[in-house]
Amino acid sequence: MLKQLYPLVLRSRRQTLLVCRQCSYGILQEQNSDIRKNILQIDEEVAKLLKLKAKLNENEPAAPQKFTLKTPKGTRDYNPDQMSLRLSVLNKIIEVFKKHGADTIDTPVFELKEVLTGKYGEDSKLIYDLKDQGGEILSMRYDLTVPLARYIAMNKVSSIKRYHIAKVYRRDNPAMTKGRYREFYQCDFDIAGSYDPMIPDAECVKVVSEILSSLNIGEFAIKLNHRKLLDGMFEACDVPQDKFRTICSAVDKLDKMSWEDVKKEMIVDKGLDETSANKIGEYVRLSGGEDLVEKLLKDEKLKKVKSAVQGLEEMKLLLKYCSIFGIKNQVRFDLSLARGLDYYTGVIYEAVLLGDEKDRKKGEETIGSVAGGGRYDNLVGMFDAKGKQVPCVGVSIGVERVFAILESKNAASKTKLRTSEIQVFVASAHKGLQEKRLELLSKLWDGGIKAEHSYKSNPKLLAQLQYCEEQQIPFALVLGDSELERGVVKFRDVLTRKEEELPINNLLEAIKWHLSNKGY
Repeated sequence: MLKQLYPLVLRSRRQTLLVCRQCSYGILQEQNSDIRKNILQIDEEVAKLLKLKAKLNENEPAAPQKFTLKTPKGTRDYNPDQMSLRLSVLNKIIEVFKKHGADTIDTPVFELKEVLTGKYGEDSKLIYDLKDQGGEILSMRYDLTVPLARYIAMNKVSSIKRYHIAKVYRRDNPAMTKGRYREFYQCDFDIAGSYDPMIPDAECVKVVSEILSSLNIGEFAIKLNHRKLLDGMFEACDVPQDKFRTICSAVDKLDKMSWEDVKKEMIVDKGLDETSANKIGEYVRLSGGEDLVEKLLKDEKLKKVKSAVQGLEEMKLLLKYCSIFGIKNQVRFDLSLARGLDYYTGVIYEAVLLGDEKDRKKGEETIGSVAGGGRYDNLVGMFDAKGKQVPCVGVSIGVERVFAILESKNAASKTKLRTSEIQVFVASAHKGLQEKRLELLSKLWDGGIKAEHSYKSNPKLLAQLQYCEEQQIPFALVLGDSELERGVVKFRDVLTRKEEELPINNLLEAIKWHLSNKGY
């Protein structure tokens, strides 16, 4: 009986629910608009409360956050020892730049992105772009050459010989121990203006030679090539003109990769015909001097290409000037040198350590080039409204790699560098001489002598003399009551520990004589 009634009960329930839904639908429709209004009001009140909370939080100290304290990837701090080394290297470099009559300039650390775009070939992907600030799209400078070209065009400069030492930024994979960073210094020397062929170019090579010789980082070679010769070589090897720059970029990797790997990149990645790649291989493995230039001038394929002949003639002249400058044995005409930057138009060069090349042939990791540059005659015209060209040639010293080499040498030899230039330490032999020390210290400063003292009122004499030895301060003045009564002070040579008495009324002249005698 129950089984028969159950379907009837279910059917009746469904009908009842349907009637209820139909009745409630009309009621819900009337209430919907009121509900929506209430929701909007609630959202507005919540937004006001959140805004008020954020304002209150601005005045509250931020809660301490846990994070790893470190420098950003590809950057580093420099302690006093490292900075002492860096400054000594930079001073030697600046001395060479000034010896050649260069002025210095400075440019912003960031540029309009459009200034940097399209100047670096495949390396453009390494440019750091900044978030839009104030309606200008900006990027961190990649090198100091493009900003110089912008400066010359913007200021209507027709000729300048300038040096510039500043930080640049590249979004590269760093190798810290080998001097490759994302933030690093460049030291650039450039000659801008219209001059006779190869004379400024040869001086740039001479500048590189003088700097590397002064830094005592080992034997080096300056590799030379010519962009017109490279383009002529590609044409002679049947490389399509639209592939010149990409093939040049592949050739540029020969200092890091074997010819077989470079050839594979040309064929597989760049789409070059294997026959053309093999022809290129016949040339890029050649290096030599003036004899190689003469040999290539007679080459059947190259002498049919105007740009190749022009490049070889200019290389011949450059090597002649290098010989006159006395650096013939330091330069090498090397057809594997390509330098992938798009703006080079003539001579290109790169300095490498000879020991580094031997290590590379053994398969060991190396520092890489320590200087590079070349001629870029068309770069300034890109920024001039009328396209006016100002020919330029320049070189950049890879100073970070030089620092890495010298730091490694100093660590191996346990060499301690002076981190300050203090010449005289003013010490007291006993208590009660603080004011007398300050009086004498002021007299030394006013006389142009680099001096310091202990910040303790009554320091122990032994501690003061030990400090002098640790900091490699050459001389110490030791004050004592008995000496002061006689109008003299003890003058101590910290290294030899010899002492003599100097009269206070003639103290400055006597100290300066000792400093000059010791080369300080």
